Amino acid sequence: MLKILDRYIIKKFLSTFFFSVLVFTLISIIIDLSANTEKFIEGNVSVGEIFGDYYINWVLWINGLLFPLYALITVVFFTARMAYNSEIISILNAGISFRRLMRPYLIGSLILFGIHLIGNHYIIPLGNQKHYSFQHEYIWKNNDKGKTKDVHLFIGPNTKIYIDHFNKKTKKAADFRIEKIVDNKMVYLLKAQSAEWLGPPDKWRVRNYTERTFDGVKEGFVNGEKLTMDTTFNLTPDDFVRYINHKEMLTTPDLNSFIQKEKGRGVGNTKVYEVELHRRTAEPFTIIILTLIGFAVSSRKIRGGMGFQLAIGVAIGAIFIFISKFSTTFSTNDDLPAIVGVWIPNIIFSIIAAVMIIKSRG
Repeated sequence: MLKILDRYIIKKFLSTFFFSVLVFTLISIIIDLSANTEKFIEGNVSVGEIFGDYYINWVLWINGLLFPLYALITVVFFTARMAYNSEIISILNAGISFRRLMRPYLIGSLILFGIHLIGNHYIIPLGNQKHYSFQHEYIWKNNDKGKTKDVHLFIGPNTKIYIDHFNKKTKKAADFRIEKIVDNKMVYLLKAQSAEWLGPPDKWRVRNYTERTFDGVKEGFVNGEKLTMDTTFNLTPDDFVRYINHKEMLTTPDLNSFIQKEKGRGVGNTKVYEVELHRRTAEPFTIIILTLIGFAVSSRKIRGGMGFQLAIGVAIGAIFIFISKFSTTFSTNDDLPAIVGVWIPNIIFSIIAAVMIIKSRG
């Protein structure tokens, strides 16, 4: 059961937190709007599209990135005020232990943890699909890094395709080739002058083709020059579109499916997507850690006043973000498991939080 003290602190925690979110949201929208107004005018974008498609979803993304930092600053701000108003001393003098005082902070952080966890795995990626699509159309028009010339791509563990050129508008591939290799020996080869996408599931039409099969010294040959053949293989036009932020546009079930699909193709460069998958859980957990650090920093009166405590809180948050980004980048290295690299900052700061809480109790 929540006591009056619990409700009082949780109310202060959450109200201050969401007020901080509101203030930062308004400031960030004004800054972004001033930076992109010219592009909105050039693109002839309506006000409804700007705020309905872009900013509502963009706000989810930017606030999702800063949720842990908001929690730290919020805890430091309202707890320092309580300390300087002698509320903390009064609570402790009333027989409430330091450990008991931490309970409402943990409850508040768990509420934010749950919100951020659901947001990271489902809500924010869905919003990213809309706001990134808007940005790709009106702001970052040349952000598609998908390769369309001299393409070598695995579509299975033993199957590779080569395409001289792919036209994204017509969805046609020129100088198309499929090779299947088993035990370092080619067992199948399909060459075609062109291949045209017909639609899902994975339907293509190849034109002017030759088809060869190899079984030891035996060779099969089909001459399809001046002919067409409808076939299916594990390739779609979406495989030629790669935005830098593609991983952020996939909900967790879609992200898992994408990783399994790439691994099934024999593609080994899924580490970035695995890092993103683990980040979505590790980042919300950061809220709990930073809440405890903020509580330890601000629960006692110190020289320098509340401003100094806020400065300490911001500095700790900046250090954590730096280590987190460095660790995320480092975890893309094949020698380090993605889950280990992503969770290293949380492990380090969990130890720091424990030490700070112990010293604060003393």
